[in-house]
Amino acid sequence: MPALRLPRKRTVFITVGILVTLFVAWLIAASQLFYNVTTTAPKQADAVVMLGGASKERLLDAMMLRADLKAPYLVISNTGTPGNASADDYCKTHSNKVIYPDVICFTPEPMDTRGEATSLGHLAAEYQWDSVAVVTSKYHVARAGMLMDQCVDSEVTMVPTTPQFSTWQWLRRFVIETGGLIDVNLRLQCR
Repeated sequence: MPALRLPRKRTVFITVGILVTLFVAWLIAASQLFYNVTTTAPKQADAVVMLGGASKERLLDAMMLRADLKAPYLVISNTGTPGNASADDYCKTHSNKVIYPDVICFTPEPMDTRGEATSLGHLAAEYQWDSVAVVTSKYHVARAGMLMDQCVDSEVTMVPTTPQFSTWQWLRRFVIETGGLIDVNLRLQCR
């Protein structure tokens, strides 16, 4: 009997070791993809686009970037969701196209990053933009960037903002965005 227990313990030990190693490898890769994000700052843009959600974090950065780049248009995803309340309010107060012809608010269909990428592709073609700067949270840059590349014919520069997350919120985002990246690679959008 003791001879049979040793292989089981050894198998369990090896299995646990492999699982821990895989988890650590994923955690390192996820932190590079979603936390330690590096992008090239845009030098110019025909439009600065703020993707929906986390508007308290993204809207001011998008407005400041537009001013810095002297971009002709500020484009905002209008989602009607609690996390996008400040951007949605901005869209309501800047909806008069006669007074604010340089502010474009759009509602993506479907109401997700895929819908935003598709909508932005249509807007870029309609307005003949050569380049756009897309502002989103740094955890979202990899997935959103891939979707923008699939849907927007203009040059797209991703501009990250930094959310104030706890360790557990970051870990949750790592899981969500890993699944999102797998989905984007398995189901192409627009092309």
